[in-house]
Amino acid sequence: MKRYTPLLLAFFALLAAPVLAQPRAQQYTLENGMTLIVQPDRRAPTAVHMVWLRVGSMDEVDGSSGVAHVLEHMLFKGTRTLKAGEFSRRVAALGGRENAFTSTDYTGYFQQIPATRLEDVMKLEADRFANNRWADAEFKKEIEVVKEERRMRTEDNPRALLYETLNATAYTASPYRRPIVGWMSDLESMTPDDAREFYRKWYVPANAVVVVVGDVDAAQVKRLADKHYGRIAPRAVPARKPRTEPLQAGLRRVAVKAPADQAYVSLAFKVPGLRSLSESDPANDDALALTVLAAVLDGYSGARLERALTQGSDRVADSAGASNGLLGRGPQMFVLDGVPAPGKTAAQVEAALREQVARVAREGISAAELERVKTQWIASEVYKRDSLFNQAREIGTYWVLGLPLDTNDQLLARLRGVTAAQVQSVAARYFGEDQLTVAHLLPQPPDPNRPRRQPAAGSRH
Repeated sequence: MKRYTPLLLAFFALLAAPVLAQPRAQQYTLENGMTLIVQPDRRAPTAVHMVWLRVGSMDEVDGSSGVAHVLEHMLFKGTRTLKAGEFSRRVAALGGRENAFTSTDYTGYFQQIPATRLEDVMKLEADRFANNRWADAEFKKEIEVVKEERRMRTEDNPRALLYETLNATAYTASPYRRPIVGWMSDLESMTPDDAREFYRKWYVPANAVVVVVGDVDAAQVKRLADKHYGRIAPRAVPARKPRTEPLQAGLRRVAVKAPADQAYVSLAFKVPGLRSLSESDPANDDALALTVLAAVLDGYSGARLERALTQGSDRVADSAGASNGLLGRGPQMFVLDGVPAPGKTAAQVEAALREQVARVAREGISAAELERVKTQWIASEVYKRDSLFNQAREIGTYWVLGLPLDTNDQLLARLRGVTAAQVQSVAARYFGEDQLTVAHLLPQPPDPNRPRRQPAAGSRH
């Protein structure tokens, strides 16, 4: 969460109402089942065009981990009419920038271009959505790029390696246990047809949304979408298995050895995520209260964890943090983490982190803390709305999760209504050992013979 001075917080709070009251997004369904959402924003003559698919690493099966991300790379490798790399060259020639991303929950592709070139990128994106084609040789080159990406971002990154191990330990049935980039053995055995089959299965109009935000007219964008996306043949979206995570029955611990300068500890507690905006489901209220709790602990400069763990002559940590997984298609976790101060141990940091949550459970939080967190939240939302990309990303995320267009406004209203008693209640109920997985990073000396890696050519990120 971005940090602001008190003066700026007050200024942003005053601005919140007019900024959040911009023209509302319009949602349409094309004849083939594809969704279109248009958010006009006339502040600059630019537009962001995105295509989101409700498919990510959680939709993979064991033995094919990483295929959603690999396919994202392959979408840049050609169509029936475009050669490998031609898509990116054409977007650049239009004066735009583009890229893509894969998560556990979704895959997305975007271009930011002058608003007058919107139809050009819609034509390009619709073409590769429907007509992705590439030779086996292109796959064999790109899979090496992805494998190198895994080495750089996970295997050579101690904390990333720790969180990969933590997720694999915390989750039993949920597909969140697998890394987005994939296990190396799965990447090594992946075939071109694995990616093609994933493409045929999930890249169907009814599993996708086109999001356009910027200096555009909604009716005109609808006509362009009908012209370019509406012609794609409809197909059924495959049925999804629930793969529900069973209840945890006992504390889980894991230690990860990796070359690092400092120890590190992460505590992951299983908590409810926000599944809908229904006020009749108490789990939704708890998810919002846990989000406020994370902000009380680590949402601003001088919050509880910083004051209690990192300041003073007897400080226990160099840094400490808290975050809550509010939204997602799968199970969510509340994470506490910290780096021990010189002379302190990871076990001491672990105990200190848990004590701060226990203190909230015993004593509650002050009205001033609660108000500061809510004001901070409004400020961050105002700041986010200043970016066309962030607006489009927010819309796409909510669509993937099956939430309505006005989710952001409803979330702000619901968060304003969270009480100190609710925060104290969730602190008392969700931080027991039966919900907890602890991961410790055990620093190892660096290997002097290990070469330093350079970014892999062709990486999309």
